[in-house]
Amino acid sequence: MFGSTIRNATQSIAFVLVPKFSMVAFAAAVEPLRLANWVSSKPLYEWQVLSVDGAPVTASSGVDVLANDAFGNVDFVPMVAVCGGIDVQQQENAKLFAWLRRLASRGADVGALCTGSHLLAKAGLLDGYRCTIHWENLPGFTEAFPDIEASSDIYEIDRNRFTCSGGTAALDMMLRLVAMQNGYELAAAVSEELIYTHMREQHDHQRTNLRQRLGISHPKLLEVVGLMEDNLEQPLSQRELAQQVNLSTRQLERLFQKYLQRTPTRYYLELRLNRARLLLLQTSLSVLSVAVACGFVSASHFSKCYREHFGRTPREERRVQTA
Repeated sequence: MFGSTIRNATQSIAFVLVPKFSMVAFAAAVEPLRLANWVSSKPLYEWQVLSVDGAPVTASSGVDVLANDAFGNVDFVPMVAVCGGIDVQQQENAKLFAWLRRLASRGADVGALCTGSHLLAKAGLLDGYRCTIHWENLPGFTEAFPDIEASSDIYEIDRNRFTCSGGTAALDMMLRLVAMQNGYELAAAVSEELIYTHMREQHDHQRTNLRQRLGISHPKLLEVVGLMEDNLEQPLSQRELAQQVNLSTRQLERLFQKYLQRTPTRYYLELRLNRARLLLLQTSLSVLSVAVACGFVSASHFSKCYREHFGRTPREERRVQTA
């Protein structure tokens, strides 16, 4: 169970780095552990970095990180975290999946940082568990693994599975671990060392609210955009959107032109096309399946709209990615 250990006992953690992993998430997970040792003057945590073959691993930033060993040489560790990054859907390693399953069967806490959740899901280790993943990868994840409960929270702890959305969310999750194992006072002291003034809770959301993202404060406009984001697969008509916020369609059009410099129809289309691009890049779904998932009535109409917006067809988008 995540966080269950005798206070002041040394907790061993292994970080498995895969190619193009997120350096931010990895550093944000390790540094709280180092500082917990520093502040307490006790060896509360020890960690090792593992790779596929024991060789250095290149992060998405291009920085190489040395590994202590190959994961296959490690018989058991009580806690392991797989650190993912970009293009995680292209990662396939049957030996890694088998090793993770073996650790889980022996009672290890198994978790992931950033998009590492995708690899745990491929290994069958998130079946029946609640998890999270970076917000940009969430649509692709839910399409690829529809039976897994995935949230938009910054991190999730479900029994002996722990996942975080990446970036500084790894920091919040590890501070939670320190608090559970060695007390909130130590976690707060570590947070101060990091000049991190607010430890976020598990169920805080990853993205900033619409008001901050769009830089607008008009309540009805924000409500409409929220409705659009919640209804990408089955788009609402402009009349339906206007009715739900007690506006006329003409009033709605004026609001969008004034604050977002486009029509409601155009804005909605761009939301759906941006979601489609994520699905094309992050899943193996057919172009038709992506089109349907984003509210388009046909693959041909989807391709036409996609090319007009991005300057290339959906199939060309995928070829660019793999080139």
